[in-house]
Amino acid sequence: MDIKIKLQSQIINVVEKLYNKTIETVDFQETRKGFEGDITVVIFSLLHFIKGNPLEIGTKIGEYLVKNEELVTNFNVVKGFLNISIANAYYLNFFYTNFKDTNFGFKQLKTTNATMVEYSSPNTNKPLHLGHIRNNLLGYSVAEISKAAGKKVYKTQIINDRGIHICKSMLAWERYGKGETPKSTALKGDKLVGKYYVKFDQEYKKEIAALVAKGIDEKEAKKQAPILLEAQQMLQKWETGDKEVVKLWKTMNQWVYDGFAVTYKNLGVDFDTLYYESNTYLLGKEFITQGLKSGVFYKKEDASVWCSLTEEGLDEKIVLRSDGTSVYMTQDIGTAIQRLKDYPDINSIVYTVGNEQDYHFKVLFLILKKLGFDWAKNLYHLSYGMVDLPEGKMKSREGTVVDADDLIAEMTNSAREIAQELGKLEGYTDSEKENLYKTIGLGALKYYILKVDPKKRILFNPKESIDFNGNTGPFIQYTYARIQSILRKADFDFSKLISISKIQNKEKLVLKQLQQFPNTVQLAAKNYSPAVIANYTYDLVKEYNSFYQSIPILNCEDLNTKIFRTQLSQKVADTIKLAFSLLGISVPERM
Repeated sequence: MDIKIKLQSQIINVVEKLYNKTIETVDFQETRKGFEGDITVVIFSLLHFIKGNPLEIGTKIGEYLVKNEELVTNFNVVKGFLNISIANAYYLNFFYTNFKDTNFGFKQLKTTNATMVEYSSPNTNKPLHLGHIRNNLLGYSVAEISKAAGKKVYKTQIINDRGIHICKSMLAWERYGKGETPKSTALKGDKLVGKYYVKFDQEYKKEIAALVAKGIDEKEAKKQAPILLEAQQMLQKWETGDKEVVKLWKTMNQWVYDGFAVTYKNLGVDFDTLYYESNTYLLGKEFITQGLKSGVFYKKEDASVWCSLTEEGLDEKIVLRSDGTSVYMTQDIGTAIQRLKDYPDINSIVYTVGNEQDYHFKVLFLILKKLGFDWAKNLYHLSYGMVDLPEGKMKSREGTVVDADDLIAEMTNSAREIAQELGKLEGYTDSEKENLYKTIGLGALKYYILKVDPKKRILFNPKESIDFNGNTGPFIQYTYARIQSILRKADFDFSKLISISKIQNKEKLVLKQLQQFPNTVQLAAKNYSPAVIANYTYDLVKEYNSFYQSIPILNCEDLNTKIFRTQLSQKVADTIKLAFSLLGISVPERM
């Protein structure tokens, strides 16, 4: 049984016995570093029910627990905090119970209700960049953490494959591409298409400047630029099904899909199902019609359709243009409903989208509630901060983004340079070396991004991320590899559990950290935060390294102690591997 549950029952009893008061819960927290104890009771929270001095109340509760709970060995009270020391036997029992559990901390599927996690959701006019990397890593990790917490999960994306931005790349390729293809240029398809998105912007700016030079107002020049008007005409042709435009659209989109597939594979993310905007942008229209009849929406004089959200403290929102064409909101309404039709066991959806879309998702969720969909209360926007570079903000149309493929390659190269400098790869084949470089490089990239709370903005520094010291992926990977080395060197059988009663404080601290892993997985799932897992793993590694540097493992004289410490090391390594799997990070057996 969880020690907190046992302690809570005892404390409820003592409060009723000594103070004749009934409480339902007790406020626990981990004992702060530097104080003696393992678990802390916040006495201040009991003062709502009990009148008295916190020191006196804490002392009485502590004395009762030492007398009546065999696992409580000591206590101390600091101001309004009761610090409780737990017997080593409790942590050893936990260790023996979980030592051979290969899915330690993971729960079996406990519900038939599923969660759908949407992430990536790129446009088909450019390659994936650093911002997409954070999106993909967050969404994938949240999906994996949710599965580990016992939920059924579907991973999906909505591919934004239509619209004026797509036509801009198409038109620029028609004008300036001279028929080049990914094959003829040896460029990934998404990079080739992105090249023409940048080319469109360059030519567009030239035409604006030429119109302004003729005396036309800049705002008007932006509307009148011939290349933009032609792109708008191309979009109209696409919407009416013009064969040539649709053929070009399909061809260039496929180039992009092929390119995306390579990036996703290199990044180590995948999807269970895909949705395309070209298939879903009309889906919401029927629900707009229904909403008009029920009064959820209303028409303005120009025939555009709107939803008023003023009662909810927001503005009014357009859901259909005056010409009857859909907007993003129309598409998202239809897509959400379609997903529930496609997967009836879904009762919640997590949208992994940057925080610049916070308002959009507030509106979307409210509209779906107004349309009468009960599951709308379970929709969640995993809003995350942007990723900046030391040079500043990225802009796709100006070509100032960090390409995802280039960044992955750069991280691998950095790992290669560091490994070659350290010169510890004797006996590795060239193939093993390359796999190791990629494992370290990707681990550095993923950990650096995922260790930050999703809501916070990131200043990405590649050099900092691949440091082998501190709170980094390579530091944790190195600890895992170090433990594997210990296990390989062990010349005794440590597969069977042995009985041991005495442990040192350094060992206990490692056991305490291990014990927190199952609750950490649940906390990370509840908060949709891979950072909870990342920073837990770093804390586990710090405790282990302190143990490793202070206490002999293979060189201790007592065989049982040697076996226990080797097993403890193995459990730490297994937990690192499980935790990192939730972040999509691999661990090397040797470094």
